[in-house]
Amino acid sequence: MHKLYSDKRIIATLIAPGILVFMIAILAPIILSVYYGFTDYSGIGQATFIGLENYKNLAGDPVFWTALRNSLFLAVGFICIQHPIAMLVAVKLDELQGKAEGIFRCIFFIPNVISVAVIAYLWKFIYNPNFGLITKVLNAFGFKGQLNLLGTGSAIWSVLVVLIWHGFGWGMLIYYTGVKTIDPVMYEAASIDGADKKTTFLRITLPLMKPVIQVNVTMAVISALKQMETVYLLTAGGPGNETQFMASYLYKQAFNSYKYGYGNSISVIFIIICLISTVVLNKLFEEKAA
Repeated sequence: MHKLYSDKRIIATLIAPGILVFMIAILAPIILSVYYGFTDYSGIGQATFIGLENYKNLAGDPVFWTALRNSLFLAVGFICIQHPIAMLVAVKLDELQGKAEGIFRCIFFIPNVISVAVIAYLWKFIYNPNFGLITKVLNAFGFKGQLNLLGTGSAIWSVLVVLIWHGFGWGMLIYYTGVKTIDPVMYEAASIDGADKKTTFLRITLPLMKPVIQVNVTMAVISALKQMETVYLLTAGGPGNETQFMASYLYKQAFNSYKYGYGNSISVIFIIICLISTVVLNKLFEEKAA
């Protein structure tokens, strides 16, 4: 067996399919995207090389900067609101044990198995100013008039609520898995030493969860930057580009406005921001660990 796996031809045969799939399905589209970002390609006909013109236009495009700001705002919302709550819920679930633990774990994960289209239209009805659930509840408490939560000024916050709710289950499940890997003996030792739940969480759970937190935070930033489907179906970037995100703006430019080259230049910027974010987050966690 050792002789078999030391044969370079056999090794090459085994890894060749994976390399081919990577090159065709991932590497080639990235290279093409970078190339088209330097052209005025509309998706039809010939592509004309125009150099950095698309990137110059991006620098002066106010909608692009709005989309980038909204994506970063969403990332901050994920990190500062969704993830602390998800971690606390994961810790509480671990304490429940028994059937209740499994039941609540399923309940929190349900939004993640529902179709994105269903989620978007469900919340559209909830936010509807005429007959939505929120309007009905407010009317029951004596509120008169209409409350358009998807209107100017409040739309971005309403979208943030939907996205935090929709993605909560994944974050919670990852933290829950991380909590389950902590040796219970450490909690028993802390309990014998007289540590309360707050001290146990801050001195044992949180430090040991750093690798899990790093993965979850990195995924949250990337998820915020590539957020598209839910927002597109919920608000289509409106009102007035108030809820435009990088991925939805890319789609709008490439496939609605037939500016395929311009859309690809946005995707290149998107990839660069994702790489920079990942490197920065890794450095931050390394410094904390040190």
